[in-house]
Amino acid sequence: MLEKSDLAENAVECLHNEHYDRPYNLQNLNHQTLLFTGGRKGESLSGDWRFTLDLHDTGLRQKWFLMQKQDAETRRDPYDYDPYAGTTVPVPGCWQMLNDKWFYFEGSAWYTREIDYVMQEPDERVFLRIGAANYDCKIFLNHRFIGNHYGGSTPFCAELTAELQTGNNVLMICVNNTRTTDRLPLRNNDWFNYGGIYREIALIRTPQSYIHDLFVYLVPDGNYNRVAVKIAIDGAATDVEISIAELGINQTIPVVEGQAEAIFSVQPELWSPENPKLYKVRASLGRDSVEDDIGFRQIEVVGTDIRLNGKSLYLRGVNCHEDDLLVGKMTSEDDIRRRFRDARALNCNYLRLAHYPHHELVARIADEEGVLLWEEIPNYWAIDFSNPATQRDAHNQLMELIIRDRNRASVIIWSVGNENADTDERLQFMTSLVNAARQADPSRLISAACLVNHAKMKIEDRLAEFLDIIGLNEYYGWYEENFDDLIVLGENSSPTKPVVITETGAEGVLGEHAPKTGPFSEHYMAEVYRKQTAYLPRLTYVRGFTPWLLYDYRTERRQNPYQQGLNCKGLIAADKLTRKAAFYILRDFYQQLKETESSSD
Repeated sequence: MLEKSDLAENAVECLHNEHYDRPYNLQNLNHQTLLFTGGRKGESLSGDWRFTLDLHDTGLRQKWFLMQKQDAETRRDPYDYDPYAGTTVPVPGCWQMLNDKWFYFEGSAWYTREIDYVMQEPDERVFLRIGAANYDCKIFLNHRFIGNHYGGSTPFCAELTAELQTGNNVLMICVNNTRTTDRLPLRNNDWFNYGGIYREIALIRTPQSYIHDLFVYLVPDGNYNRVAVKIAIDGAATDVEISIAELGINQTIPVVEGQAEAIFSVQPELWSPENPKLYKVRASLGRDSVEDDIGFRQIEVVGTDIRLNGKSLYLRGVNCHEDDLLVGKMTSEDDIRRRFRDARALNCNYLRLAHYPHHELVARIADEEGVLLWEEIPNYWAIDFSNPATQRDAHNQLMELIIRDRNRASVIIWSVGNENADTDERLQFMTSLVNAARQADPSRLISAACLVNHAKMKIEDRLAEFLDIIGLNEYYGWYEENFDDLIVLGENSSPTKPVVITETGAEGVLGEHAPKTGPFSEHYMAEVYRKQTAYLPRLTYVRGFTPWLLYDYRTERRQNPYQQGLNCKGLIAADKLTRKAAFYILRDFYQQLKETESSSD
């Protein structure tokens, strides 16, 4: 067996060393290696890959990635897996949705395919880009370890140039979705733990010196007449060209230590939900070029008011998970556009993308359609805030999200956490994330979904001092049974910053066996919405409302006879078609808010 082969080195090392993962846990594929891809042509690697589950991490222990292609009948050693033969699965995809036996599997899985490489330019560099893989993703090319990435919802890149060979190449990817206590999210959360390479995967070619990143935004000084440009270069360069033709910008910017920065005085047409104006921005360095469609707007807080381009804004929203009964955490343009249609039908002007970064296409479509977004990382529940490894993971996921989406005008809020207890360790952890977000992007607001101090019946959280917007999760009428406590909470609280109700709601189950009255009935859910929407307008500091949530979604912790593995707080059932009674209550409430806003303009 392979434990005795030259690949695994020796049986003791292979069978008994529980530190086998350490050489493959560098986390060297991170926000610093994330390549800007706007305008670049990727070579898709989507399609059928050979696949196997690996419950005991035998692949790392036995070093499957070193195996050469051999004829099954003439090979010398018995073997436990052949990466060149066996089951195939589609990539992207979630393995739970491909085989009933894999539904609750947590552990490692191996993906293998051969790629044919033909050099196009003598100085080219080649990168592998994966939109997301849950959670720890290890890359091997031609039997060599390239690196690994932590984080189940953010993109990452691995440079393959040094190991690529002309002709046939063997690419192996090991993905592990095991929940642990030192990551984001931790082991106990409230959404389904899908596994696999579930977003797009492609090869990208660049010259030796290339544009690594492009960030363009309206300077948030209240004048709406200055556009800032920041470009990062990898390799040798003395200057880089930037153009926004519609604004008359076509300039060469000097590069100093890999960075090029400039501010241009212009008068852009401002982006807003009513007028989602986008400009084509292009940056060029030799034969390398990137481009993006970017809107210019300013989001700010004045007292307890939120203002977009100087105009008061009430966030009429709804939460949304990335989940589908048929394909799991995978998504498509059609599915994303359906979300926006349903949100529009509710009279929403914004979505909270809970509780992790959603597909990057969501923000691009939101830019086009004029929908505002709250984006966040899965800093959720009882995180190990004192662990440096956890902080490293959180910081990297936040930076990958920001770098990916900071050119999107629709994204107005970065959230650094959800429902975390107010401890000293948490305060230090979260404020470091707030500071990192502000440094990486000065053009957006920072928030977190906080908890109520139920002992004092007051909105009280030390983190609020460092936030622009206080997110408040409250479930009066559901988890907090006495709805009148919401009235007491409002009377006791006098925040000096705007509050957005980031979660509220109740579960309403549909179907032949659903209850007709009481908790979990559609009627009960509707009553909670009636009470919430009747009372909340009296809280003038509340500047946004975001019920939980748009669609019912899969979560294995919800197992009562009505839920059966689903959180049923969706305004629309898990089929994404059937609207519940509460849908229409929220729709009418938002229509009234729209009419009030229009009359006050």
